[in-house]
Amino acid sequence: MSSSTVSGTKKKLSRFTAPILVNSAEVEIMRALRRQGRISRSEVSNVTGWSKAKASQEIRSLVEKGYLVEVGEGTSQGGRKPRLLRINNQLGYIAGIDIGATSLDIALADVTGLVLQRCSETTDVKLSPESVFGRCSELLLELIQVQRATPDQILGIGVGVPGPVDFARGVLVAPPLMPEWENFPIRDFFKKTFMSAFVVVDNDVNIMALGEQRTGDGAGIDHFIFVKIGTGIGAGIISNGKIHRGSDGSAGDIGHICIDKEGPLCACGNKGCLEAMAAGPAIMSKALEASRNGTSPTLSQMRESNGGIIRPEDVNAACREGDQAALDIIRESGQMIGDVLASLVNFFNPSHIFIGGGIANFGNHLLVAI
Repeated sequence: MSSSTVSGTKKKLSRFTAPILVNSAEVEIMRALRRQGRISRSEVSNVTGWSKAKASQEIRSLVEKGYLVEVGEGTSQGGRKPRLLRINNQLGYIAGIDIGATSLDIALADVTGLVLQRCSETTDVKLSPESVFGRCSELLLELIQVQRATPDQILGIGVGVPGPVDFARGVLVAPPLMPEWENFPIRDFFKKTFMSAFVVVDNDVNIMALGEQRTGDGAGIDHFIFVKIGTGIGAGIISNGKIHRGSDGSAGDIGHICIDKEGPLCACGNKGCLEAMAAGPAIMSKALEASRNGTSPTLSQMRESNGGIIRPEDVNAACREGDQAALDIIRESGQMIGDVLASLVNFFNPSHIFIGGGIANFGNHLLVAI
């Protein structure tokens, strides 16, 4: 693995070592504050539809527990200026861990979601789960130390992994890229080090879809599909405002839809899967062949300059230069992905489709074909 990159600022927080426990009414207030940042007591009443007495009672409980703090005064609508409330960002920390096929990324945030630090490094899912998740724990501990905090101040950890997940158990189910990871107790692994944390494990694309829904262009949209195109191809499905995981966590695994029964062998054991024909490795394999057989002089020059390899940015650059072979490769992948997405549109009837992942960086050359 390469050395990691770490960024962030030091900030000492007060000690809080127990998982946060709140009732359903308090959760509703916390969600409103997450959306709006600061809110007055009367605004809580308006947002929730509760009486002012009930809103005041629930707010008082959260303030007494230390979950909310007063942060000044709002604008008066006539009469006394309202006191504003926000979530107490001194409660502790939450962490996000994203495991890709070739990289891992970790972020440390306060409980309001403000990211304090990030780090990333290369990895390989062909390694053992103990090795990869052990490295994640090490990196997270490094971030915690920079904040002058302790592991028991981590209140929540979200882990995204590239494969179907049994959400209730927090384990991978038949992951094509790393079959030896199946049923590895990811949630329990992190609980050993971060005992105060509530650990959630989900498919990486589901998490991307949820992120788009809560803080991105998907906010307020009840039916959409988020498609990640990278080493693999997958979809996160938002239906009726909620993530759809299916019976065993495999919903949205569109990379293993067969589009050519005579196509190349896929990591899942089948032939002609969309992932095997249109994802990042397939694109790079075709680009390398084009650089060798003379159909792409541009890629040939880049391969020679790179010591015999072709990188995704090389293919992207060749497309920008108008290299026909590179353009054909990207357009072919886009058309195959587009055919599958057309079927999804007919089946799920989403109002929007969002495209993300490393291969999405090919931009219009890919999107137009899709």
